[in-house]
Amino acid sequence: MSIFGKLAALRAKPIPAPGDAHGYHAIPIAFDAAANAEPLVDLAQCGIAGQNFYAQARNPPYYQIIPGSIEALLVREGVAARLLEVNARLAEHNLELFVYDGWRPQAVQAFFYEHWLPDQLRVRRPDLDEEGVRAETGKYWAAPSTRREAPSPHATGGAVDLTIRWRGGDPLWMGSLLDDASAVANTAQLETNAAPDAFSFSDEEARANRRLLYWLMTDAGFASNPTEWWHYSFGDQMWAKLSGRPQALYAGTEMR
Repeated sequence: MSIFGKLAALRAKPIPAPGDAHGYHAIPIAFDAAANAEPLVDLAQCGIAGQNFYAQARNPPYYQIIPGSIEALLVREGVAARLLEVNARLAEHNLELFVYDGWRPQAVQAFFYEHWLPDQLRVRRPDLDEEGVRAETGKYWAAPSTRREAPSPHATGGAVDLTIRWRGGDPLWMGSLLDDASAVANTAQLETNAAPDAFSFSDEEARANRRLLYWLMTDAGFASNPTEWWHYSFGDQMWAKLSGRPQALYAGTEMR
């Protein structure tokens, strides 16, 4: 039997064609719903492993502590409950979630959206004009916003960046760096490789592990960001758009 046991079937189950997340900020938010009153909770106190990717210097490709970052990993209470459901399934096979980011200060969002990625694109993609740079940046980084009707996803406490690792050990191979702002980070990228004869063992392993993460998270009610294999959300506007919900549950919130 596979070391993955019952989870082996999920590693063999293809990720479906991605949904369309464009225009998610047009989805209304149920401001007065009970869910929006949920507090932020610290995942360390919930027994969920992780380390804030932006508050440490071993964070390729940045290799610097990001201005405004915090060490705590905070998410809405309902999000934490669903992560615990996923961890319960993984625990049977000596695996666990490892979280890189949850609720995010706007200073961090602004650093990447306004400075780091646009600067990288101007060097790497000289074919892009400024409008193109902004459009390409927007594929991977939401504009910083605490606007009541259109908060950036991580400002709601509903979005989380994460992977799977062997319990207390190494992460599973997912095929790219976290925050790789390129097509290789697309969740379903390895499902549509156009050259099967060039498909490597590394690609196959990453595809299987992305599938495992995808199905575990979506089974727990999360939606997958189509352009980032590590980004899942519950309750925010992107989640509502991708899952066909008429309203989002979470507005922007602050650390208390």
